[in-house]
Amino acid sequence: MGILRGLHTAVRTQKQMNKKFKFTTLMICRAGLIAALYAVITWALGAFAYGPFQIRPAEGLIVLSLFYIEAVPGLYVGCMLANIFSGWGAYDIFLGSLATLSAAALSFGVGRLIKNDVIKLVLCGIFNTVLNAFVIPAVSILGGGTDPYWVFFGSMVLTEAVWSFAIGAPLYFAIKRLITKNVTVMLPVLGMRKKAHTNL
Repeated sequence: MGILRGLHTAVRTQKQMNKKFKFTTLMICRAGLIAALYAVITWALGAFAYGPFQIRPAEGLIVLSLFYIEAVPGLYVGCMLANIFSGWGAYDIFLGSLATLSAAALSFGVGRLIKNDVIKLVLCGIFNTVLNAFVIPAVSILGGGTDPYWVFFGSMVLTEAVWSFAIGAPLYFAIKRLITKNVTVMLPVLGMRKKAHTNL
């Protein structure tokens, strides 16, 4: 009986959470736009966007997850689409993209819990850099790559840090400025809109 009661409580709690939060049309559109931006920017750079020294400025979009929960699936799908042409097959499409998904999810949590802009940006960049640096070299090896793991790891730390901070920081403050000005299309849907600009 105790187990059944616990299951009933868990189901009821989940239903209550679902009532409180649903993806809106704006959020779905925003997620789709983020996915498309990530994929197109990466595809445009061709072979330069793949390999140990990745020129992938789309990684700077990770800061969007500090503001928007829909950026988490958006970045994941965008990375999956981008990785279709990496040459490492399903390993990169599914496993490699999990690094971006994890970094985005962690960054969203940081964005909700921490108020200091610098700390948020630093943690977001660290999540993205470290997770990709550990995962992508392994994906490369699984996909038939010949680059030594730790050499690839070092190059990923360098390149991911550059894009996460050099592109991410200016993007973060540009979006925050628009939210502060209450530009409707930029306001986060999750949470109270009226408090969106004061809680950042």
